[in-house]
Amino acid sequence: MLDALSFFDLTDFAHSRVFSGGEFVWDALKNLKSYMDGAIDAPLQDRLITDGVPLERPLVIHEGEIVDGNECRIVFGNVSKGGLVVERDGSQLQGASVLMAGCVLMGSRIELGRGVLVESGALIKEPAIIGDRTEVRQGAYLRGYCLTGSRCVLGHTTEIKHSIFLNDAKAGHFAYLGDSILGTAANLGAGTKMANLRFLAGNVKIKTGREILETGLRKLGAILGDHAQTGCNSVTNPGTLMGKKSILMPNTTAPSGYHPDQSVIRN
Repeated sequence: MLDALSFFDLTDFAHSRVFSGGEFVWDALKNLKSYMDGAIDAPLQDRLITDGVPLERPLVIHEGEIVDGNECRIVFGNVSKGGLVVERDGSQLQGASVLMAGCVLMGSRIELGRGVLVESGALIKEPAIIGDRTEVRQGAYLRGYCLTGSRCVLGHTTEIKHSIFLNDAKAGHFAYLGDSILGTAANLGAGTKMANLRFLAGNVKIKTGREILETGLRKLGAILGDHAQTGCNSVTNPGTLMGKKSILMPNTTAPSGYHPDQSVIRN
């Protein structure tokens, strides 16, 4: 009941192996560091990128080459729908990704897919794997071990650490995600906070209604199944599991534990 396939359709997720071998869905977070440490094939290294220093100019990444974005024509359309268009010398660079001036990269173990946009003011710490046509918005803070699928949104003034986004997952505005997983097309309302550390000592435990399960994790935020949603200014307690198509209403704190598919969590 609480395995990964109970929460997610992993068919089209490029990193489904991070969920392999686990009895419970949260075991993917135990696997995340080792998986990412072995999965980054194309780290970002170039003379135009200085570790920890804001970029002085926009950069375009295309087919393994990094070029000065000032030499290109860039159309900032809808990123998830392929609207980020880059042209150089009259030719379109299919699948090019863009790092805007003012973003900061810390470490080289950062891998960007095709058609990715990283806006000014975003800060990405290694390691990070950002999937195709994903948007990292202004002020986003990626604190390491961030793994996303395709067409995700890592939003304005949103802090993310040690977390997984499946395809089309969105945390668009003012959110915090620690040690959490968002399923396919899961969406966080503005101001959602996913707490990951209990006040009391000890590991996070999961209540299922019939039993209490030991996770073995000192830190565990929330796990949202496919198409689950949170409302604005909502909070999840450590160890909150929301099944597929569940809803956390605005200004509501979700109790720790398992909430089945299509739950509606209210005050």
